[in-house]
Amino acid sequence: MADRILVLDAGTTSTRAMIFAPDGALEAVSQSELTQHYPQPGWVEHDAQEIWDKTLVCAREVVAGDPGRIAAIGITNQRETVVAWDRQSGKPLARAIVWQDRRTAEFCAGMKAYGHEAEVQRRTGLLLDPYFSGTKMRWMLDHDDAVRAAGDAGTLAFGTVESWLVFKLSGGAHISDASNASRTLLLPLDGAQFDEDLCELLGVPRAALPQVVDTHGGLAVSHAECLGSAIPICGLAGDQQSATIGQGCLAFGETKATYGTGAFVLTNKGQQIPRSDNRLLGTVLYQEAGTRTYAIEGACFVAGSLVQYLRDQLGLIGTAAETEELARSIADSGEVVIVPALAGLGAPHWRPDARGVISGLSFASGRAQIARAALEAMAHQTHDLASAFAADGAPWSRLRIDGGMSANDWMAQDLADILNLEVERPDFVETTALGAAMLAAVGCGMHGSLADASAAMRGSGRSFRPSMDIGVREARLARYARALSVA
Repeated sequence: MADRILVLDAGTTSTRAMIFAPDGALEAVSQSELTQHYPQPGWVEHDAQEIWDKTLVCAREVVAGDPGRIAAIGITNQRETVVAWDRQSGKPLARAIVWQDRRTAEFCAGMKAYGHEAEVQRRTGLLLDPYFSGTKMRWMLDHDDAVRAAGDAGTLAFGTVESWLVFKLSGGAHISDASNASRTLLLPLDGAQFDEDLCELLGVPRAALPQVVDTHGGLAVSHAECLGSAIPICGLAGDQQSATIGQGCLAFGETKATYGTGAFVLTNKGQQIPRSDNRLLGTVLYQEAGTRTYAIEGACFVAGSLVQYLRDQLGLIGTAAETEELARSIADSGEVVIVPALAGLGAPHWRPDARGVISGLSFASGRAQIARAALEAMAHQTHDLASAFAADGAPWSRLRIDGGMSANDWMAQDLADILNLEVERPDFVETTALGAAMLAAVGCGMHGSLADASAAMRGSGRSFRPSMDIGVREARLARYARALSVA
């Protein structure tokens, strides 16, 4: 009987395939790391062929030659990353430009100087920043001969990672779900499809873009040669929207924060198009039968990738798990503060030119102080976002957290202390994949609604309550504000 969901979770540092039961139980997982390419400072690239090849290998491993038990496929993905490929050959034309990449900062600054940002924000909910997909597409057209030639020949396809995976799985369907499409600068929040005027403004050919579809339903069908039989693709969502759904934030005002490669906070805004006066983002949370539910979002570019940097580039730790032990080994960070602007600063600052800062170093500073300061930076960034959300009339009453970093108990408690707010963490923290499973389960009819899927598939969790002295909290925030001023 086909009663299992296959989720493809194509993240920034790895890609995974996971099998979920109708009750949300995780039955199998296969994961493979992705190569990170850094051609020059501020540039981050992936090999799109590697993403596809490794995703397919992982999927085949968990399906294990028994595709008949798979009712549907759900896909969730790193957002804003752009793939350019040839429709005829199905091959990538260039390396994918990753969401963290800052190479279009000058182009964005020029657009702002011409006064375009206010109108772009009004229509798309986004700001003119290198983070978003549209300017990456323009850069490829301007600087890559193969991309430009395919554009001239009419064979160019642009898409975000879920679009690329659907194209490969289905043997040619070129679609993008509304949650991912809303991250491109090319989709009006109240528009059904990519907009000709926005495409013209950024210099992106509308013909190269996918069709915008719902986040769940009968979206496409995988080709039988991929997994052994044809399987419907019934759920698509960007990773942060998927995590919001996986956290059960289905009612107006409910808020989650995901701590993965970056840190992302989303608050459900219902069918009200979000407007921000504090440089937060409006985005599509999900779309069902053409009707959209929206969210307001704050994005920090560096979270878990800071710990990865301490491990891989500086050699200060051997594993990410060491940071909790090191943080607990000392009473405080010794006034060491890290501003994790290794890929610029996201919300609410939006400074692509900012660079990382470690301040407060003394001869007493060592591995433990730096590791603790790295974890403290998560709470500091989140506090900046909390202030912006409150100023926009969307204060948090509690915060649901997830993602790999949230498994760190010390960090979860530090968040509660600095935010002075109850923090909830589910027992199963991989809610990004769970959200994609919920979408696919509804899309294939396994569950009648997202509310039903949430009730059936989400488990219990743990709460962290604030206990920090107010003077300690204020002193920490003041030190971070000083360090931020020189980033």
